[in-house]
Amino acid sequence: DLGLPFVSFRPQYIYGPKSNKNDYIDWYFDRLVRNLPLPIPGDGTQKVSLTNSEDVASLLASVLNKEEAAVKQRYFNCGTDQLLTYDNVAHLCAQAAGISDYDIEHYDGTLFGKATFPFRLTDFYVAPTMAMNVLGWEGAKHSLKDDLSWYYQSYVARGGPERKMSFIKDWEIVVGSKSSFQLGSIYDKYDPIIIDASQAQPLDYKVNN
Repeated sequence: DLGLPFVSFRPQYIYGPKSNKNDYIDWYFDRLVRNLPLPIPGDGTQKVSLTNSEDVASLLASVLNKEEAAVKQRYFNCGTDQLLTYDNVAHLCAQAAGISDYDIEHYDGTLFGKATFPFRLTDFYVAPTMAMNVLGWEGAKHSLKDDLSWYYQSYVARGGPERKMSFIKDWEIVVGSKSSFQLGSIYDKYDPIIIDASQAQPLDYKVNN
């Protein structure tokens, strides 16, 4: 209505320089470095796209190559065309952290929902095909596999391994949901189960012969 050219980009799951959210990838490292299971919903084959912020920037700048075509198309997906599964991300993060012994705990998302998992229960990715065809964007230059080495270093520098955390939702899935379990688990140091016995009374009972 204002007569101004307008183009909208729909980015998704961004990491890297100048990005303002680290939760997506940190979720994996938070558990790997503490030797905790990774509770992933479903069978872990759901696909996701994680895009380096520099690739996002180059896609946004590509609108200047063909301004009229961009305004005519109006809307563009903004992301990499390199898809990974949730389990793939776990394996790549473990490799970047130099961890070979780790456990993925697949769980029923219909029972627990997302819990603390950073992605959706289903596939969730975008295809940048329109930007490539209309704007001539050459595609992503970065890959998560190559980027995770420096990302892990930044995670350590940000104090990730020492950060105080609660894993009570993980406990509910990995331990508490089981038909039988014993008190005491790998989660106790993060979320200790405290039993107050200060009001306990002796049990008075008689055995009838």
